[in-house]
Amino acid sequence: MTIEGVKRKLTAIPSADVEGYSRLMGEDEIATVRTLTAHQGVMASTIEQYRGRVVDSPGGNLLAEFASVVDAVQCAAEIPMCMTTSIQASMSPMTMNIQFMRLKYMITLIVAYLLLYL
Repeated sequence: MTIEGVKRKLTAIPSADVEGYSRLMGEDEIATVRTLTAHQGVMASTIEQYRGRVVDSPGGNLLAEFASVVDAVQCAAEIPMCMTTSIQASMSPMTMNIQFMRLKYMITLIVAYLLLYL
């Protein structure tokens, strides 16, 4: 069955979500936003390296899009290593441990078969 005006597109959509974002914002808004911004920068550059793009980053979430499921999975595996390396380079071990442990990301990968109406 063919539907006129419908373009099908297979897309991988990973979503990184900060665990306990609302609680962290209530405890220390400035430190949470500062840490989240640094982490999102590392994630965005890693996403670009794997030929993806950041779609949106509302609150404690980052949503990306990849044309390749393989690229999305490889990127999701690489992000924790890149974040650890970046944090170690920029902070003392004590600060790094506190900041990294406070923002735990749950990375979910959704493979979506999207119908885009022209």
